[in-house]
Amino acid sequence: MQYLSTRSHDEKATSAEAVLRGLAPDGGLYVPEAIPAAGLSEDALLSLDQYALTAHILKKLLPDLPAEAVEAAVRDGYSGKFETKDLTPTVPVADAHVLELYHGPTSAFKDMALCLLPRLIAASSQACGVKEDVLVLTATSGDTGKAALAGFADAPHTRVMVFYPESGVSEVQRAQMVTQEGKNVCVCAVRGNFDDAQRGVKEVFARFSGKNVRLSSANSINIGRLAPQVAYYFKAYADLRRAGIVQSGAPADFVVPTGNFGDILAGYIAKCMGLPVGTLVCASNENDVLTEFLQTGVYDRRREFHKTASPSMDILVSSNLERLLYFASDGNAPLVAELMRQLAETGMYRVPEALLARIQGEFACGKADDTAAFDAIRRTWGTEGYLMDPHTAVAWRVYEAYRASGRSKNPAVVLSTASPYKFAPAMLEALGLSVPENGFDAMEKLHSVTGAPIPAALAALRQKPVLHRDVIDPCGMLAYVEQKADQAQWAK
Repeated sequence: MQYLSTRSHDEKATSAEAVLRGLAPDGGLYVPEAIPAAGLSEDALLSLDQYALTAHILKKLLPDLPAEAVEAAVRDGYSGKFETKDLTPTVPVADAHVLELYHGPTSAFKDMALCLLPRLIAASSQACGVKEDVLVLTATSGDTGKAALAGFADAPHTRVMVFYPESGVSEVQRAQMVTQEGKNVCVCAVRGNFDDAQRGVKEVFARFSGKNVRLSSANSINIGRLAPQVAYYFKAYADLRRAGIVQSGAPADFVVPTGNFGDILAGYIAKCMGLPVGTLVCASNENDVLTEFLQTGVYDRRREFHKTASPSMDILVSSNLERLLYFASDGNAPLVAELMRQLAETGMYRVPEALLARIQGEFACGKADDTAAFDAIRRTWGTEGYLMDPHTAVAWRVYEAYRASGRSKNPAVVLSTASPYKFAPAMLEALGLSVPENGFDAMEKLHSVTGAPIPAALAALRQKPVLHRDVIDPCGMLAYVEQKADQAQWAK
């Protein structure tokens, strides 16, 4: 299978090369020339366990990797790392279901992909005959960073460097990153927001001149990060089938809290592969650039940036939307390239009416600010005894509005992306309780109030020493990466 850049059909790669490069040389994102069919019978969908199901989807999307390497990546990447036997349980809550994606080693949905990505990159390096080390660059709004660090720590022939907005993550998210051990890991704060960090990483890819390493990415711009996320949509649908919630071939809707558009795009790819997905509902927080785009066809990042209680969604430049524009325009790379040029030069673009209509046929949208999200947290805990984090609460509130509008005719799955304990102060505020100044004290108080267990890895953070203290301006990221790349190792 060939992969193409979203901005030019002249930029081609095998699936292994696409995983290894992360970003296409022209700045575009790699997409398959044609999205493959999943090729799953009803019996197979219901009988395969999550390991086998994930491997099946990965082999379809990354066919240039040896099948045995993919199977080993899934087996070794997931085994023994999750706190629940069911890696991603689908839990009934009120009149919907919640897909819990946060039971992995860093308590966030990114684990589902980043437990596998180091192994997929290693397999890609071998398939491509690459000899030099791979330097994985990542910008994070909170969760990707720790999941990448945990996945790549001490992996052979690989280094990982994470940039996070200095004041744009929760206290627990920050602690997860700055205490990370490993001689091949580097963490650096950026004076700015996530968009500044993400823009800086893309600039590094465009201008990096180091000769000792090859760059790759752990963000969802990397198809190797995105592909494993496709699999859990199939798994959730299989859960609904086994529970008798949907009949064979009947659609289910998925409501997704998203900022960078990667998680919901994975659902779109699953639908294109043949999964009976009805409507994909995009849930935004107060930084509602995606909701505005889906309603009007205008993408405009020239707006006030809001720091919210759902910081992983505090994003104004949603990279993976570029892939949707490509798919929905039937691979019109010149159009995508022009829209991305307009975004870079003017801060906005408007898509043609026909393209907007096509996108609106697949997606619904809505937004919820902190007040609405906190209301959802309080009500679902009070009436259902179910505790959801602020990102999930944004999606839940958007789901409630979507259902109330009369447009929801299918069973719905709301994706839950993080443990409530990663945002304990916000959780206590939502529940109407006083908030301790220290985030770890807040975790203890949330536990005492709700009885919900604190994930073991989060509870252990309090005792870990800070190992990473670097802080730089966005304009200094290229020089920082090139300096670090020349160092033999990053001992901590």
